[in-house]
Amino acid sequence: MLEIVKAHARNVHMSSRKVRRILEPLRGMGAQQAVIQLGEMPHAAAVPVSKLLRSAIANAEEKGLDTDSLYIAHLTADEASGTMPGKGWRAKWGSRGRYRPIRKRSSHITIVLEERTE
Repeated sequence: MLEIVKAHARNVHMSSRKVRRILEPLRGMGAQQAVIQLGEMPHAAAVPVSKLLRSAIANAEEKGLDTDSLYIAHLTADEASGTMPGKGWRAKWGSRGRYRPIRKRSSHITIVLEERTE
C-alpha cells in the first residue's frame, strides 16, 4: 500500500505567482534535499514553503514512515481570496482624482509526500 502524507498552508500572505516560482524546481525531489534547497533560496516565498515541508515531514514521522525515502509527489500553490476593497486594503491614487485599490494577494499551498518504492 502506497503511503501518502499531506500538509496544507491556507491564506499565506504572498501571491501564488511568487510561490509557484519556488515550487517548480522542487517537484519530484527528495524531501530532505528540498529542505536544504529551500534554505539556500534567496526568495521570501521559500520561508512558508520550507515551514510547510517540515510540517509534512513531521506528519510522516507521526505516521511511522521512513523520512529518508520520502519525495515530493504533488506540490501546488492556488490563489486564495485576497483583500480587495474592504478591511485591510489601501488605495493608490491615480490621475484626475481617481484611485485604484491595491490588492493584497494570498495563496493556499499544498504538499503531498510519498514513500519511494525500490
